[in-house]
Amino acid sequence: MLALRKWLFSGLLVIVPLAITLWVLDWIIGTLDQTLWLLPTDWQTWLTQHRVRGLGVLLTLAILLGVGAIASNFVGKRLLGWGDAVVRRIPVVRSIYSSVKQVSDTLFSESGNAFRTAVLIEWPRPGVWTIAFVTGTPGGDVLNYLQDDYLGVYVPTTPNPTGGYFVMLRRSECIELKMSVDEALKYIVSMGVVVPGGPASIATA
Repeated sequence: MLALRKWLFSGLLVIVPLAITLWVLDWIIGTLDQTLWLLPTDWQTWLTQHRVRGLGVLLTLAILLGVGAIASNFVGKRLLGWGDAVVRRIPVVRSIYSSVKQVSDTLFSESGNAFRTAVLIEWPRPGVWTIAFVTGTPGGDVLNYLQDDYLGVYVPTTPNPTGGYFVMLRRSECIELKMSVDEALKYIVSMGVVVPGGPASIATA
């Protein structure tokens, strides 16, 4: 019985990560395959009948590269600027668009600093610790009320880090971690099973 139990757990250690990885890849490919509706109807029918998978990934990459190439030249920048100005004049839409664009510019810009540092903080109460990510420093009217040096911090949930909380904490209450953002995300998603490196105090100056 001990041998059977050992074999069972050994099998789970091999199969579970592989199965979850394949499931995530299948979901990503299936989602990206939705871009195939841009193709002619005859092509879509043929691809559906022959169950061709993965072309959506290539099509999505081609679209991203094409849009990026256009947006990088002078004419593309002028067109994007014109479109951006039009969208910002539409009530309700402009509020949503402006917020999403600011977030995407911060996350995907080469000069952006979002999610560049993993920190250790006491959350949700003193004596309980979790890993969070520095998103920046408070600004605007918030600075009129915060009299100390604060950091904007995103606290992800486990095991799904796409949900979480945005809080502002004193810099002195955040401990910068030596681990990279990727290592910290693995630590969070694995619920503490995958343990990376150790902490160092964040600069208070």
